[in-house]
Amino acid sequence: MADVILVLNAGSSSLKYCAYDAQGDALRLVLRGSLDGLYTSPSFRASDASGTEVETRQWGDGTELGHGGAVAFLADFLRGHGEGHTLVGVGHRVVHGGVRFAQPERVSEELLSELDTLCPLAPLHQPHNLKPIRILAERRPELPQVACFDTAFHRSQPEIAQAFALPASMTERGIRRYGFHGLSYEYIASVLPGIDARAAAGRTVVAHLGNGSSMCALVAGRSVASTMGFTAVDGLPMGTRCGSLDPGVILYLISELGMGARDIEDLVYRKSGLLGVSGKSSDMRVLLASDDARARLAVELYTYRIGRELGSLAAAAQGLDALVFTAGIGEHAAPIRERVCRQAAWLGVTVDAAANDSGATRISEASGQVGVWVIPTDEELMIARHTGALIDIGAR
Repeated sequence: MADVILVLNAGSSSLKYCAYDAQGDALRLVLRGSLDGLYTSPSFRASDASGTEVETRQWGDGTELGHGGAVAFLADFLRGHGEGHTLVGVGHRVVHGGVRFAQPERVSEELLSELDTLCPLAPLHQPHNLKPIRILAERRPELPQVACFDTAFHRSQPEIAQAFALPASMTERGIRRYGFHGLSYEYIASVLPGIDARAAAGRTVVAHLGNGSSMCALVAGRSVASTMGFTAVDGLPMGTRCGSLDPGVILYLISELGMGARDIEDLVYRKSGLLGVSGKSSDMRVLLASDDARARLAVELYTYRIGRELGSLAAAAQGLDALVFTAGIGEHAAPIRERVCRQAAWLGVTVDAAANDSGATRISEASGQVGVWVIPTDEELMIARHTGALIDIGAR
């Protein structure tokens, strides 16, 4: 019988999953997929490691599967397709670990109670992340579960990098810069020594560019500064999120436009960013293919802000030895990478246009003083590694 580790990433109406064979010296992806539209029109898909579709299913409009139904369906599906496999543990992506949790943790009732207290810090993510954990704890109490935090990797940042210029009483309430996408940055840091030893030991800025976008400065593989702060809406413009915003704008929206908290939340999280500026789409592929002036403006604003943040992060790291692009846009949008590199020439960044267009791993010129790399991220594998280590089947 082969041991299998399941990785779950729960959103407000979705459940993404990966299943890994934990035998041998390395984790091997067996299945991946998602259940979407859990409360409106559920759909299911599963693919094998090669990306070949294994199964799909659609429920009718108005069907409410919910997280409980999704977990139950996924468990039945895995049993039916897991002949010769035994589920030995489940790892979960949990957005917020607060100040305390700098490492993944084995799930317990005490841990869940503490993570509940962090829900006000990430109300759009944390409650949904915790739902499948509780469902599995009730249905399979003997099954080990591990919580892996998106904020944990950034706890290595100096206190000064985590501080806002607010009264101490506010800081004590937990209002500070936490940073997110930590599992992605941790994965990049783990593979960088095998790709660029100088970068791994030196000063690297990683650009995690996707529908959610952020950047992080690493020194010797440890986070020293990041663009996201108290929430995952800070920093770069994103697919539908505004990124950094003068607090005075929020006060104006309240006092002059009469907007309430939920209206502002909807604006800054769902109606801004690439979608808001372009008025067209949150999808970078659509915007790059468009001749519309507002679409071009959205792309220009996105790359301009990346350039601004790159300079800031290089300052925090006191130099720059490497720049890494990762995530959906970072891995697949060559025009964005080229624009970012061109405007960062003052930092010693170069780009080999042919390498960039061909999908090469290294896209900087051979003579460039800053190595520029495109490295696919794998947050799910990072979670599976942590889970394997904590449930005593070996660090992988």
